[in-house]
Amino acid sequence: METLRERKKRRTRESLLRAALELFTSQGYERTTVDEIAEAVDVSQRTFFRYFAGKEDVALAVQKMTEAAFVAAVRARPAHEAPMQALRQAFLEGWDTIRETVESVVPVELYLRMYRTIESTPALLAAHLRRSAATEETIARVLAEREGVDVDTDPRPRLAVAVFGGVIRVSERRWCTSEDFGLESIRTLTAEYLDQVGSALTGNWRTG
Repeated sequence: METLRERKKRRTRESLLRAALELFTSQGYERTTVDEIAEAVDVSQRTFFRYFAGKEDVALAVQKMTEAAFVAAVRARPAHEAPMQALRQAFLEGWDTIRETVESVVPVELYLRMYRTIESTPALLAAHLRRSAATEETIARVLAEREGVDVDTDPRPRLAVAVFGGVIRVSERRWCTSEDFGLESIRTLTAEYLDQVGSALTGNWRTG
């Protein structure tokens, strides 16, 4: 059971996180200072640094949580599923868990706005891609363990994750520029693009 002290610390962290994302999305990441974030929650800068290493850390905190939820979903997939099927189903069937992860700390609408801010801020986008690469390596090792292969000598785990990660990136970019900028739309778009992977890689694109 969560103690009163633990509850207070969690609420302070979540308040800092929400305040930071509101400021980043309203006035820009580069123009926002740690002092402004702390002031919005009526705490000291020192208190901010008890919870976050800096602006980048708080800006990507929710993404970190959703990535962890996805890795957990991959680990939980049935052993009989082929690697790409496991990745697909972990994403599609685990979507409610990912949504709940977001909603547990910030409003979904704020998360969506922050996603666009990340995509339009070079420093944040670079950091996001670095984190994504690290997550993909973790998932490749999970797949290798599931399949009983050595990730350092068998290229298939990293190849599968690279293809899946590529689909996610293409989906995200399309999603961020579309009019239907909702959480369910990225799920639908990703499923649609995953269905096209086979024909895109092996099919003949010419119609004439």
